[in-house]
Amino acid sequence: MMKLSNIYQLVVSAFADFKRDKVRTGLTSLGIMIGVLSVVLLIALGLGLKNYIEDQFESLGANLVMVLPGSGFSGGNGPAGLAGGAEFDEKDVRTLQKLSNIKYTVPIYIHSSLISTADTEKTGNIMGANEDIFSLINIKLQTGEIWTKADVDKKTKVVVLGHTIASDLYGNANDALGKTIRVGGLRVKVIGVAKKMGNQERDGAAFIPYTTTFGSLNPKKTFFAIYLGVASQESVSGVKDEVEKTLLKRYEKDKFSVTEQAEILSSINQIFAIINLVLIAIGSISLIVGGIGIMNIMYATVTERTGEVGIRRAMGATKRDILLQFLTESTMLSLFGGIVGLVLASIIVSIARHWFPMAINLFAVILAIGVSSGIGIFFGVFPAKKAADLSPMEAIRYE
Repeated sequence: MMKLSNIYQLVVSAFADFKRDKVRTGLTSLGIMIGVLSVVLLIALGLGLKNYIEDQFESLGANLVMVLPGSGFSGGNGPAGLAGGAEFDEKDVRTLQKLSNIKYTVPIYIHSSLISTADTEKTGNIMGANEDIFSLINIKLQTGEIWTKADVDKKTKVVVLGHTIASDLYGNANDALGKTIRVGGLRVKVIGVAKKMGNQERDGAAFIPYTTTFGSLNPKKTFFAIYLGVASQESVSGVKDEVEKTLLKRYEKDKFSVTEQAEILSSINQIFAIINLVLIAIGSISLIVGGIGIMNIMYATVTERTGEVGIRRAMGATKRDILLQFLTESTMLSLFGGIVGLVLASIIVSIARHWFPMAINLFAVILAIGVSSGIGIFFGVFPAKKAADLSPMEAIRYE
């Protein structure tokens, strides 16, 4: 077993060699630094995207059941299953409203379109729903009021703007109140502006009564989905079964899906586990390139220091001593690059998380340090072994 004093001497010797050519030391570590930076940032990006989507669902509350066309988000072809499924209408909404243990029944119509004033236009989501949408997704008003069931019944042309879209249109979100704007070609009056929710899609949405969309926006009078707010978590399973039995009277089984938030999040987590593996594989290419760079530099170093190796061997250094010397240098070069890459990635993530929920987890840290050290050892073995195998007399005579 190696003594601590021996390890210390190896580290001191490695630092002394690095000081001889600081530029070469920096450039050698650069490849590993870029590789670690890439891997950690890609993992952080994947985690951020996962966190973002989870936040969207969690903001809807735990007792949410979603009725979606096709296979929805679970099973089948994933989100692609939304295409070609059932086209829900008001009849479905009225039918589901009669079921027990359902607190809110909210038809959802979503359409991306221009939202404009006389001077400005922005792209946002038009969200047609009934008055329960505000309670279901916990929308709080900053100013004004929400529209009501009477507005839904009368097809009133009113809108509640998300905070971001209101700010984009008027500079100050509160200035939007009372103004008439165009939403997908419809002239509507702003009667309320929502508080910032931290949800990009909802903060950029225009909420209008779903009946108001009937016509130019939604001539077929159909819905993207129906959201059900269940009275309690214990009732979710029973409501799902009851909803499915009810809809099977009108649609074939593969034309719709009834799912709860937990199932969707489980599917998303499975998808992101695969995405993270792909991202890590992509980033690892940079690590391999950096490792090859270290191997090349260490081979060149062995050639440059052949005479030094011969003198050390002549003075009693064993093959193991020489092997450990060069292996320590390559490992330290790689580890230094890994640590610098990890620090830079942490700085970038800490800045970026103000706009996007990127995150660095323990796995990313262990991967960065472990892989960078492993690459130094793996790619350092070959040049180190070459140095150790040099004949002392031939090494001393080498010019």
